[in-house]
Amino acid sequence: MNRDVSKDLKEVMSQMHMTPDENLEEALADVDEPDLDGDAGEADSYDSTNLSQSDLAIGARYERIEHEILRRMPEHKIQPSLERVAMAMNILGDPQNMYRSVHLTGTNGKTSTARMIASLLQASGRKVGRYTSPHLHTMRERISVNDKPVSEAEFVEMYEDVAPYLSLVDEHSRRHDNPRMSFFEVLTVTALAGFADVPVDAAVIEVGMGGEWDATNVIDADVAVLTPIAHDHEKWLGSSLTDIAKEKVGIIKPDSFVISAKQEPEVMEIIRSKAAEVGAVLRVVGEDLHLRDRKLGVGGQVVSIETPAARYNDIFVPLFGAHQAENAVLALAAVEAFNGGRAIEPAIVEEGFATATSPGRLEVVRTSPSIIIDAAHNPHGARAVVEALEESFDYTNVVAVYSAMADKNVEATLAELEPAIDEIVVTSMDNVRAMDVDEIATIARDVFGEDRVFVEPSLLDAIDKGVERTELNNDPAGSNGVVILGSVVLAGNARELIVHDEKKPK
Repeated sequence: MNRDVSKDLKEVMSQMHMTPDENLEEALADVDEPDLDGDAGEADSYDSTNLSQSDLAIGARYERIEHEILRRMPEHKIQPSLERVAMAMNILGDPQNMYRSVHLTGTNGKTSTARMIASLLQASGRKVGRYTSPHLHTMRERISVNDKPVSEAEFVEMYEDVAPYLSLVDEHSRRHDNPRMSFFEVLTVTALAGFADVPVDAAVIEVGMGGEWDATNVIDADVAVLTPIAHDHEKWLGSSLTDIAKEKVGIIKPDSFVISAKQEPEVMEIIRSKAAEVGAVLRVVGEDLHLRDRKLGVGGQVVSIETPAARYNDIFVPLFGAHQAENAVLALAAVEAFNGGRAIEPAIVEEGFATATSPGRLEVVRTSPSIIIDAAHNPHGARAVVEALEESFDYTNVVAVYSAMADKNVEATLAELEPAIDEIVVTSMDNVRAMDVDEIATIARDVFGEDRVFVEPSLLDAIDKGVERTELNNDPAGSNGVVILGSVVLAGNARELIVHDEKKPK
């Protein structure tokens, strides 16, 4: 897609001793190609025009693009600034303003809630873009249109459309002794611009981390959704709930709607203050929004929800756990707000929730014995898993398969799991951020005791060990369960081993 040259592009080209009238490829020639054998994250952007040669198959082009993006500064290394993304979007003509959006932040439940919101919007007849993170299998699943991850061909087209401009921003940043655009920043620009090119009617956008300076905060969302805010990512967001909340309320925009889960008092105070400051309409679960009834159903639960606009009775939600019912309240209220506060047709609500999915979130991937995969990675998430296991699954014996990233509060997370878990198998992940398996095992023994902890560095062996341990229980069929949790990466790896191909993004 041809894009207009903005003032930021003119400024960048001027600093590169170019003029906007000169060919863009000539400008890009001044941008160094990366050393593909060098250290990840330190090379300059390559000239993406090379990817457009007709002799390169889509698959090869996609693999090269994926390699380049993965070599950028990873998303766990944060540069708290919107400057690079804002410049890129401005150069592209601010395509994020060509569609309306819902923006989500919080600590847990963002992806599940985003998927429910997108499903409801799609059921209403809209074409919906969804941007969530992290991914389970492929970075393409972060960018979805109408609940389908973009294909390799679509991703290549989206990326190649913006790549020359990303290179210019990289060069501008380099000349000011700043880092080039990160992995998450590049994916964010690709998604936001790509949604405009589809074009979508609405986009549901999940922050990567925080809110105020998150790369996604270049959008001017009609609705801000705040899922429960708890301790996580303290290295970047702060050690207190107050500090964390101050970062997250940064997504609240003037004259918008704010939909908030129940929060701790100090968090709620910050949300109210920010909403009042910018003139946003605030609606809170437990005050303006209510989960009036909830009962278990086959494959999920049936809920009744009341909002200022309507009461919605007996809605089937095909997800497990009280926390998913609370997420459903947020999703329904967010879509009402997107509609200007008006009630939603019951048929749309029924269809939207019935078709909602959330892979890797209390996902039953095998029976006899049951194997459940969940992406819970902090104490708050572990508590939700325990409550769901006790309520929705009639297990008498549960074995956990667990691993974690090095920056997580493993002791507190395991302490939440311990009352509901009979034994735990500690395993490893092939990830530079992963905590050493022996370190996790030491913590696990302190929490569970020596006799309840097993160590299997291989995930496949760990799953087999979990199944083996549950099968020692002679209780009736359906009484034994293995739950794999501790990280989104672990959840994705486990799904690769267990889940049939048709459930994975193509």
